[in-house]
Amino acid sequence: MHFESPIKRRKSRQIMVGNVPVGGDAPISVQSMTNTETTDVEATVDQIQRIQNAGADIVRVSVPSMDAAEAFGEIRKRVDIPLVADIHFDYRIALRVADLGVDCLRINPGNIGREKRIRAVVDKARDMNIPIRIGVNAGSLEKDIQKKYGEPTPEALVESALRHVEILDGLDFQNFKVSVKASDVFMAVEAYRGLARQIEQPLHLGITEAGGLRSGTVKSAVGLGALLMDGIGDTLRISLAADPVEEVKVGWDLLKSLKLRSKGINFIACPSCSRQNFDVIKTMNELEVRLEDITTPMDVAVIGCVVNGPGEAKEADIGLAGGTPNNLIYVDGEPNQKLKQDSDSLIDDLERLIRKKAADKAEADKDIIAKA
Repeated sequence: MHFESPIKRRKSRQIMVGNVPVGGDAPISVQSMTNTETTDVEATVDQIQRIQNAGADIVRVSVPSMDAAEAFGEIRKRVDIPLVADIHFDYRIALRVADLGVDCLRINPGNIGREKRIRAVVDKARDMNIPIRIGVNAGSLEKDIQKKYGEPTPEALVESALRHVEILDGLDFQNFKVSVKASDVFMAVEAYRGLARQIEQPLHLGITEAGGLRSGTVKSAVGLGALLMDGIGDTLRISLAADPVEEVKVGWDLLKSLKLRSKGINFIACPSCSRQNFDVIKTMNELEVRLEDITTPMDVAVIGCVVNGPGEAKEADIGLAGGTPNNLIYVDGEPNQKLKQDSDSLIDDLERLIRKKAADKAEADKDIIAKA
């Protein structure tokens, strides 16, 4: 199970969002966005901290007004994760949050207004080394592009993105990343593929307005999975009508499934059938909740019977193979001990063994780093 991803990533220019590198040879970063009222500082700070604890690298915050900008300044003081300010139309908000410590501006140059205003924002970003994200969305294309294409298309998304890129190029500003999001999977995938061939800046991936937790996860996995397997993508957000923490979890699961990043436990579990010798579904549901705090990368197999159990368990850091009269635990590919089939005590014993293994791996990793 332990092997490198065969994916060859697209080469892109690297930028810095706070202390997080995006593009180049940096790991693909996971983002989410707050859905609280930004002027409610307490609620927004609390949500950012929960998003960060779930494993996000970057958090985006909507800043639609000057009141929200002032609140953003208070939020910035109380969290230590890089923050992106989402701004539309009013260039003065961008200038204000730049002074208040923003790490990236999500702002389309073309919708700020006159060239003087665009230049003011870009000059500020340049002076303070703040990157910009050009965020093109199928639902808000420019009127002339909508008229030209009749409806949102991959080509329309790319043309809109290149129009904004041209503005930044004309101001000799290269410190930016780009997204071309659509709720239609095929449209988004083709737009990203087309844009990836034409610019060298990093790409922020997303299927916008993907849907609820289940359907949105599926659409995002299909679309972003296809792009990531093409080597396209430097940072991503899973856009769900759900708790932003769930966006982070899905993002990590997607990257782990493609061997692009490792964090926490990668569970290998059977769907269960009449051959199972313990309650696989109950065991998995409990373990996923109990072990969310573990960040050490490791594989854990939970297999209910002797048909596939030993083979899968041997390949994991810790594996459980269901059997009669006892279940067999494998550690690092070797039989280690037998556990009773009672599901409650089985889950407790498994949690204890997994936590010990995670602690041992973390300590071993520290030793390797210290000797390097």
